[in-house]
Amino acid sequence: MSDEVLDPHLTTKIVTSYVSHNTIAADQVSDLISSVHRALGRLGQPAQPQDVLTPVVSVRRSVHHDYVVCLDCGYRGKTLRRHIATRHGLNRDEYLKRWGLKADHPLTAPGYSEQRSALAKELGFGRKPSKPTRSPRTGSASKSADGAAPLPTRKRQSPSQAAP
Repeated sequence: MSDEVLDPHLTTKIVTSYVSHNTIAADQVSDLISSVHRALGRLGQPAQPQDVLTPVVSVRRSVHHDYVVCLDCGYRGKTLRRHIATRHGLNRDEYLKRWGLKADHPLTAPGYSEQRSALAKELGFGRKPSKPTRSPRTGSASKSADGAAPLPTRKRQSPSQAAP
């Protein structure tokens, strides 16, 4: 529509319809008219390309053994999940898509992942608990869940029964 002259009646119809359905201050009407006129003038034109993003560091240099680097701002940390959520408002998938990264690109430092994995294995996470071996009953009717005999309980003496 840039070659053609815009019909002012079309702009008027759009603005009138908008104002009749929405509350707008008097000083905002001129801005509304100019924005509608600009929008009508851009119809039929190709969209302007978005700015090409350039990372702070190269993708290859963003993953180190002890830390990972944010491609947006250069932040170094053991993990980027919380950083990209709070500072950039992105989740993992949006961040990976923004920079054209593969789904398996790490957002956690490899050394940190190894450390956490070793700790989890040491604590026995991820394995089913081993079944305790059953011993024949020795006549004690009350045993705790782990198979040990309960400790005897000691009754408290009242002050009148206490020895002087």
